[in-house]
Amino acid sequence: MAAEQSAAHGSGADQDGNRRDEQDHLVLRSPEQFKALGHPMRHRMVNVLRQRPATLRQLAEVLGLSKGTIGYHVRVLREAGLVRLAETRQVRGGTEQYFALVSHGFKVHEDAAVGPEFLINAALGEMLPSRPGHPSHTALRHLWLTDAEAHALEARLRAMAAEPHPATDSAGGKPYGLLLSLFRADVPSLPPDSEP
Repeated sequence: MAAEQSAAHGSGADQDGNRRDEQDHLVLRSPEQFKALGHPMRHRMVNVLRQRPATLRQLAEVLGLSKGTIGYHVRVLREAGLVRLAETRQVRGGTEQYFALVSHGFKVHEDAAVGPEFLINAALGEMLPSRPGHPSHTALRHLWLTDAEAHALEARLRAMAAEPHPATDSAGGKPYGLLLSLFRADVPSLPPDSEP
């Protein structure tokens, strides 16, 4: 879903009252936004729309659902301010509506009630089982850092997450997720070992 937790300082509002940060990411804060994104099908739909705007028919085909079901989920995403009508096109026998995300990226506001666990659950929902021969790596590692070292690492991770992404369909690439999290761990520290 390409969201991150952020303080979202220096943000402004768009014409719909949605908060945006300096990189024009939509800042997620309202319960309606989290409820909309918390549904697995809507989460998948957001990831599909990250590639380009699509019609209800196109979304129904790629997600394997009826147009009516897709229409309901698009309506929920629109009411939460996450999806907009991008354009309409005249086709034989009617009009096709193309829907797009309101922003290329989302950030979770630091005051949001859900915070990091929302992002972790989103990543877990996207993870495919690891298969032999396919790149995959998940590890939990603990570091003992001073405040200065932790702030420096946080800055490096933010810079890496802000790097531009290649085009969605570049050279037949497959989608991979990368979840980065620097957090204070609830691990007690042993005092220095005293000599006998």
